[in-house]
Amino acid sequence: MKNKSIPQTLKGFRDFLPKEKKLRDQVSSNIAKTFESFGFEPVETPTLEYASLLLGKYGQEADKLVYTFKDRGNRKIGLRYDQTVPTARLLAQYGPKLPKFFRRYQIQNVFRADKPQKGRYREFTQCDIDIFGTTDPISDAEIIACTYASFIKLGFKNIQIKINDRQILFDKLTPFTTPQTDVFSIIQTIDKLDKKSEEEVQKELISKGLTPSNAKKTLKEIQSATPTPNLKTIIDLSLNLGVPPKTLIFEPTLARGLDYYTGMIFEVLVPDFPIGSFGGGGRYDKLINDLGGPQIPAVGIAFGFDRIIEAVKELKLIPTSKPTAKVLVSIFDSTLIPNSAKLASTLREKGINTEVYPNSKDKLSKQLKYASQNQIPFVVIIGETESKNNTYTLKNMATGEQQTLSKEDLLSKLK
Repeated sequence: MKNKSIPQTLKGFRDFLPKEKKLRDQVSSNIAKTFESFGFEPVETPTLEYASLLLGKYGQEADKLVYTFKDRGNRKIGLRYDQTVPTARLLAQYGPKLPKFFRRYQIQNVFRADKPQKGRYREFTQCDIDIFGTTDPISDAEIIACTYASFIKLGFKNIQIKINDRQILFDKLTPFTTPQTDVFSIIQTIDKLDKKSEEEVQKELISKGLTPSNAKKTLKEIQSATPTPNLKTIIDLSLNLGVPPKTLIFEPTLARGLDYYTGMIFEVLVPDFPIGSFGGGGRYDKLINDLGGPQIPAVGIAFGFDRIIEAVKELKLIPTSKPTAKVLVSIFDSTLIPNSAKLASTLREKGINTEVYPNSKDKLSKQLKYASQNQIPFVVIIGETESKNNTYTLKNMATGEQQTLSKEDLLSKLK
C-alpha cells in the first residue's frame, strides 16, 4: 500500500496556526484602533473584481502580477491586487451615499502573482487609510500623522517616513522622455534606486531608449531637487500633528512606481528591521474619475501588514499571546457531565472564556496535563463531594494552589 502524500498549501500562500493568528489579530486590532482614533470608518470590498477594473491602473510591470481568469460565465475577472482601485470603484459607485469628506480604512487580503521569497507572498494582508473629497494639504498631513501613530501604537521606536512629490518627478523627468519612453516608464525605473545601484538604473534607462548622457543627467537632475511649496506645507502640518522632525525625510528619488499617484508620495521604513518599505502611499486625485466616477481627489497609504508582523516578532514588541481559554471545566465522570456543562454555560455568560474537557473517559490527571500543555491558567473540578455540597474546586495551574469555593466566590475569583 502506497503512502499518501500530505496535502500542501500553494506556493506563496500560508496557513496560520492559533499562536500566529492571535498575534496577527492583536496587531490588526491595534492598527484599527489607531485608524478609528483619527476618525476613519471601516469598509470591505469583494475579493473578485472585473479584470477591466484592475488592469491598466498600476503600470505595465504591476499588471503582470494581477491574477486574472475567466469564470463560468466567460467573464474575465481578477483577484484584488490592492485596496485602492477597488475603493476608487466603491467611491464611483456609491459616492452620493457617502460623506463629503469620506475617511475609510480597510484591512483585507490582496493577491499578486509574484515570485515568493522571504517576506514576499502571493496572498498577504494590507491595511489602508484614505481621505476622499479634498485636496487640502491638511488631509495629506493627517494620513502621515495617522501612519506614524499606528507604528508607535505597535511599539516601534525608530521610524522613518521618506516623502516626495510626484510633481517634482514629472517636472524633472519629462524633458528626458522619448517617443518610446514616457515619463511613467522613467519613474518606474527611478523607483528602483533603493534596490539597485545607480549604474544598474542607468543601464535600464538606456535599455528603454534614453541616451547614456541623458540617463546620467536624469539621475543628477532628480537628486538635486528640492521640496515643492505644497510639500513644505504638508511637512510643516505633519510636524504640528505630532510627527517628530527626525522622522520625516525628504527623498527626491522616491518614486512610488504606481501610475495613479499625482502629488505627495511617501514610504515607511523601520531602520531596526531593514527589509524594505513597511508601507507606501500618497495623493491620487484622478483615479476615481478615470474609473468612470466623479472627480474625487484622494490621499492614502497601504501598510505591508506581513512585514509589520515579522518586525513585531523579531523586535519582540508584543508579548507572547495568552491562551484563548481562561479556565478548563473538567469532567469527573460521565454522571457529572451535566454539572460541568451548566457551570461552563454560567462562566461564558459572565464573559469568562471557558473550555469543557471533551472526553469524559479520561482521568483527572490527564485533564490537568491537558490544561498545562495548552497553558490554560485555571481548572475547575466538580467531583462527587463538590456536587453534593454545591461547591467547586479551583486549581491554579501556575502555582498548584487549590481552593474550594461557592459559585459566587468562584465567579468573583475568575473575573
